[in-house]
Amino acid sequence: MIFREVLRPPIWVLAFIYFLFLSIVLSVWAALDTRATLVTLALSTIALIWISISMTSEITFDGEVFKIDKANIEVKYLGKVTVLDKTAMRLLRTRDADPAAYLAIKFWEPRGLRIDLSDPRDKTPYWLITSKRGEEIAALLNR
Repeated sequence: MIFREVLRPPIWVLAFIYFLFLSIVLSVWAALDTRATLVTLALSTIALIWISISMTSEITFDGEVFKIDKANIEVKYLGKVTVLDKTAMRLLRTRDADPAAYLAIKFWEPRGLRIDLSDPRDKTPYWLITSKRGEEIAALLNR
């Protein structure tokens, strides 16, 4: 493994989700008994753990295959790699987006990469991915 990055949701995102769950727990407590409230609290906590795990994203590169989550592509099909700052990333994932592009973006991270593809069999023009270490990925993929 040459490169590995794990993008986890920040604590503020999880705290906000848990706050929403706790409002449901409070509603259950107001309407029902303590047992129902404790069950709702336990289910909310389990749901938050599951959400945290499912929102986590992993980017890996082993020298031959570039992977993000379940998507992978061989290096020979990669074209130009562009590091995107906050403004460029915002435009590319909204106004300038191509509907055929593969998106692996996380709303809490404003920076990322655009990786153009050169596979004639694939209709996907590029991958747009979120990364805190975009310069490092670009340097590895552009060699």
